[in-house]
Amino acid sequence: MQFKVLIRGGGDLATGVAWRLYRCGMQIIVLEIPSPLVIRRKVAFASAVFEGEVEVEGVKAKLADSPQWERDFIPVAIDPEGKYISSLHPQIIVDGIMAKRNLGTYKGMAELVIALGPGFTAGKDVDIVIETQRGHLLGRVIKTGSALPNTGIPCEIGGFSRERAIYSPISGVFKTVREIGDKVSQGDLVGMVEDTEIKAKINGVIRGLIYPGSRVAKDTKIADIDPRGESFYAFTISDKALAIAGGVLEAILSFYKEKH
Repeated sequence: MQFKVLIRGGGDLATGVAWRLYRCGMQIIVLEIPSPLVIRRKVAFASAVFEGEVEVEGVKAKLADSPQWERDFIPVAIDPEGKYISSLHPQIIVDGIMAKRNLGTYKGMAELVIALGPGFTAGKDVDIVIETQRGHLLGRVIKTGSALPNTGIPCEIGGFSRERAIYSPISGVFKTVREIGDKVSQGDLVGMVEDTEIKAKINGVIRGLIYPGSRVAKDTKIADIDPRGESFYAFTISDKALAIAGGVLEAILSFYKEKH
């Protein structure tokens, strides 16, 4: 059966889902907002909004004004309201916006509606929820109830948690001469919001960095530093994203196995 899956959101976790489902032979379309504040741009199909075409681990995504189901690449369309959904007739919708709340996805939008993370109740808002919090339950398929609540604390990597994430101290336009994959030391300049310097709090590799020229609000996450120091990690889909993708794949296959 050729599944047609529409994914709302093209950040790194949603991209992990899109990548795995595409590799399994499904047709994928991604819907995004006009200026996504995506951090892990090198592993996010949302970057097609800025660059027109991107490739993540061998899978291409292209910005499309009028998205159609394709086999050779993943179309990415700017459509925060989901206006294309009714004309595309997807069998499956995955909400991967990761807003920690429901921004308009509902049960009945497609034959199967799946949501990633907190903000949804399986069996009420959507059909299935996938756990996104690191730990023993990561990637679990939830058919009744909700995912664990958002802690607001970045997951620990290499012994660091809050220190990894860099947030904007003010509102304004973000500027930088750094690139994802650059090595930095504690105190190094990462970028600026207006005239305010943003510096690294730990040693490591820049794993994520929002698109230069983006306008951000105060406390917006603008960068992520990986203390493990491996540039390779910045350009490959994370274990977390692939675990979540595995949960989505299980949810889809088990749903249609039970249905038929």
